[in-house]
Amino acid sequence: MNNSKHTELVNTAWSVAELLRGDYKQSEYGRVILPFTLLRRLECVLEPTREETAALAEKYKDNDDFNAEPFLRKASGHDFYNKTRLTLKKIAADPQHAAQNLLAYMSGFSENAREVLETYEFGRHVKRIDGAGQLYKVIEVFTALDLHPSNVPNHNMGYIFEELIRRWSEQSNETAGEHFTPREVIKLMVNLLIAPDGDALTVPGTVRTVMDPACGTGGMLSATDDYITEFNSDAVVEVFGQELNPESWAVCRSDLMIKGQDPDNIAFGNSFSDPAFTRKKFDYLLANPPFGVEWKKVKEEVEYEHKSLGDAGRFGAGLPRINDGSLLFLQHMISMMKPVDVNGGGGSRIAIVFNGSPLFTGAAGSGESEIRRWILENDWLEAIVALPDQLFYNTGISTYFWILTNRKAPDHKGKVVLLDARDQWVKMRKSLGDKRKEMGDGKNGKPNHIADVTRLYGEAMEAARDENHPMHAKIKVFQNEDFGYQRITVERPLKLRFEVTEATASALAVAKPVQKLEQSEDFMAAVRTLLGSTWETKSEALVALKDAVVAAGLLWPSGGPFAKAVRDVVGVRDPKGEVQRIKGEPEPDPELRDYENVPLGEEVEDYLKREVHPHVSDAWIDHSKTKVGYEIPFTRHFYVYEPPRPLAEIDAELKALEAEIQALFGKVTQ
Repeated sequence: MNNSKHTELVNTAWSVAELLRGDYKQSEYGRVILPFTLLRRLECVLEPTREETAALAEKYKDNDDFNAEPFLRKASGHDFYNKTRLTLKKIAADPQHAAQNLLAYMSGFSENAREVLETYEFGRHVKRIDGAGQLYKVIEVFTALDLHPSNVPNHNMGYIFEELIRRWSEQSNETAGEHFTPREVIKLMVNLLIAPDGDALTVPGTVRTVMDPACGTGGMLSATDDYITEFNSDAVVEVFGQELNPESWAVCRSDLMIKGQDPDNIAFGNSFSDPAFTRKKFDYLLANPPFGVEWKKVKEEVEYEHKSLGDAGRFGAGLPRINDGSLLFLQHMISMMKPVDVNGGGGSRIAIVFNGSPLFTGAAGSGESEIRRWILENDWLEAIVALPDQLFYNTGISTYFWILTNRKAPDHKGKVVLLDARDQWVKMRKSLGDKRKEMGDGKNGKPNHIADVTRLYGEAMEAARDENHPMHAKIKVFQNEDFGYQRITVERPLKLRFEVTEATASALAVAKPVQKLEQSEDFMAAVRTLLGSTWETKSEALVALKDAVVAAGLLWPSGGPFAKAVRDVVGVRDPKGEVQRIKGEPEPDPELRDYENVPLGEEVEDYLKREVHPHVSDAWIDHSKTKVGYEIPFTRHFYVYEPPRPLAEIDAELKALEAEIQALFGKVTQ
């Protein structure tokens, strides 16, 4: 099937937009065009067996105790069928009853096909178009579309449907990003996910399974299918997915039906609280989950699994903060990796799109840090690729591919590649939402950024395996532990001098231990006799205070807590003051407490002597508070210092601008 025929069919289907204009918003066209395209394709596929299936359905229609489903599927030759003898052509020929007959036609489909049409709210749209007097005209357009498999094979039908999805997405910018990932992003992502397995994919009889737990309209699944079958036309690719948005789910399911795949492989529901295909493991997993979306709605289910199942569940490593569930998706995907067998076979590869937050959000010991630690210490992270900003429809922020696998090559083990592709873009002629840049594919005079980054990724893998391999400036290779650090707590001693002033006396008067005294006012009167007194040591201060209270005929309250409360009030921080001690050891001063990140593997006491003691010689580390954390400061590793411009150059530029402004003023006042 040539490109002109493909374009002609797409244009014909999309021409229905002219009939909908005025009665439908531009962003709603897809809700009519996609289900009608699906309906016409199903009709064309079922045409050879229509009469036989309808006759069989008629035979068993009154037999409620008999399950005719398997027989009807067999008669149709597909996983779906229609029990009626209606066609779009017959329906269009009777405009007065078009809505009634079309709804009857839809009701005649098998449940799996009808379910998809109902998710599009097809019945409501039929009535709406009929009310506008355009229904029979819309049906006539689709009747003219020749979507028979002999004219449009499944593979090409998939391209047609994807093009219709793309047009709809680009014409409704306000929702495009929710269910559509830019095509060039998908292409590059699939390249990096699958290219390392190229040789294995050429083996005759290859079968590969692919899973996307946030599949949207199915673009990534389709691209992966295409990539594998390009390597090997005889390969069998089974795609699976799950989607929470009902409309996106219907589009994805429709795409599979159109391509002859099993639509039941696309599950509806929340991947966190109601995960599908939990018993299956997959060769490839990929996803573009929503950025920065909170998981409060499924908090109870996720926390229950985390606490009750631990490492036996999906979320044993940790839970991220409630306002970003990105790392939950990654843990969910890791749980569906195939195990590696004793001979090194099996295993899986994962690709996921993240914003910058999962790289570094969360201090040592936090949920995010613990998840990163779990991934790196299990040696699953193969690479991170930084993409240009402004690539996506609904956000202009920077994004990253994370590539993971549990079957790294032996000489790649223990290493992670960072690849900087942020400069691989061209400016779009027309912005689409927040999307102002695109990665060129080498067509229409554009650079082939996709091929360039794919090639660079191959070089990066070589660099990871061979330390003598020439290293491109955009590539850096690290050991897993390079991203780890020890979060140490540096303490300094509490040093105090002691004094009774109006300020300390007033503070002591409102202290709870003093207020609880029966003679608190008399107690404070005795203390105030010492106004202006100072002492260098705690013992001197407490003795003097106690003597003053006893001299007033009062009892000094016994017990350490009271003495500590008094000390905390009359004691004033002083760098030259007395070091306070607890059981002979220096008491740490919370106000001087500091934290340092020490690279994993470095001896923390050596770090203290080298970095801290030259400045504060009395500092020490509280080892009981040390935590291990992991972060991936991507931009720091690729930072290039740019010296400031010379002042003379800036001054000359300012003078030139002033002269230009004066000249403009002169023209205005003439």
